[in-house]
Amino acid sequence: MGEYKIKDIETLTGIKSHTIRIWEKRYGILKPERTDTKIRTYSETDLTTILNVAILNKNGWKISHIAEINEGERNGKVRELHSAVKADVYFEKLLLALIELDESCFEETIGQLIEEHGLEKTFSNHLVQFLERIGIMWITGTINPGQEHFITHLIRQKLISETALLPVPDPKSPKVLLFLPEYEWHELSLLFYHYMLRSNGVHSFYLGQSLPYDAVIECAERLNPKALLTSVLTATETDYYENLFKKMRKDLGDLPIYAGGYQVKMNESKLKKFIHPVHNTKDLEALYCIK
Repeated sequence: MGEYKIKDIETLTGIKSHTIRIWEKRYGILKPERTDTKIRTYSETDLTTILNVAILNKNGWKISHIAEINEGERNGKVRELHSAVKADVYFEKLLLALIELDESCFEETIGQLIEEHGLEKTFSNHLVQFLERIGIMWITGTINPGQEHFITHLIRQKLISETALLPVPDPKSPKVLLFLPEYEWHELSLLFYHYMLRSNGVHSFYLGQSLPYDAVIECAERLNPKALLTSVLTATETDYYENLFKKMRKDLGDLPIYAGGYQVKMNESKLKKFIHPVHNTKDLEALYCIK
């Protein structure tokens, strides 16, 4: 695990290949292996080094000074930054937490983000980009499932705990029912939607992952919500979601169905006959004033 080409490092960190080569050649910060065809390969330790160097550099350290201290000292200097860390290195710190399975680093970084920006902007402006980058890392095999599960679990915990701090809405107020359809387990976006609805005083019911179709219909009939809200990321057979929402529209009549996620984005032309697409928090605003 953790053998990267220089282009992989650039994709994962956002640091230009030219800069990485300068750190290597001029300052000796990196000593990558080379293949038989002379192509540089970097280890997971090298990736951690690059992230730590980027954090220190963005916080005022000159590269020449960073090169003079060893890896252990660099790690210590990064840990000492704490609340002094600049906003533009949050991504590097989150990536370090992922690579090193460091819960303390994650909690410190996410806590700073929420304190400075609130949960809505933290998720929309920072975590969405971070999760997209994790997706690239998972697809290319540069992280293992354990690392991906570790960090998504921590984000899930944070969304749930922040939502739990909000007041429970008036039970007599209009309801919005949130669910993930059968075989869909990626709930981070839906948990964020739940938080946004609750923070705007909407009486949202969160029914969770992979809910069988009949259970969705039964709950909708029992709760009599003013709208349904879901998110779909998992790729399935052709036309699965079109058939799902078409059937749901038939069984639930005019009840509005709001849906976000990658599959909605990719198939919006087919799905928009049956749903209200959700691409960002602005698309949720119609739900804040339901009656």
